[in-house]
Amino acid sequence: MKYLCFEELEAETKTKKFAIKTKRDGIILGYVKWYSLWRRYCFVTIDARIIFDAGCLADIKDFIDKLMEERKHDFNGRKPKRG
Repeated sequence: MKYLCFEELEAETKTKKFAIKTKRDGIILGYVKWYSLWRRYCFVTIDARIIFDAGCLADIKDFIDKLMEERKHDFNGRKPKRG
């Protein structure tokens, strides 16, 4: 992993739980843990009100990839002007 690390936490339940931290400064962004309502492991943000499963995260990644591809074509390899 390039930017994030996944630290397994001590078991509070029978399923595993991992803290997701930035490699740069160790800030916890959220957790990967079992979400019983969906019966799957999910990414739960630090405030625990936002939950993503692998499909949600894939949609976000695909959307960002699309934006980056559009940007590459918009600038035809030139850097965008700042300001």
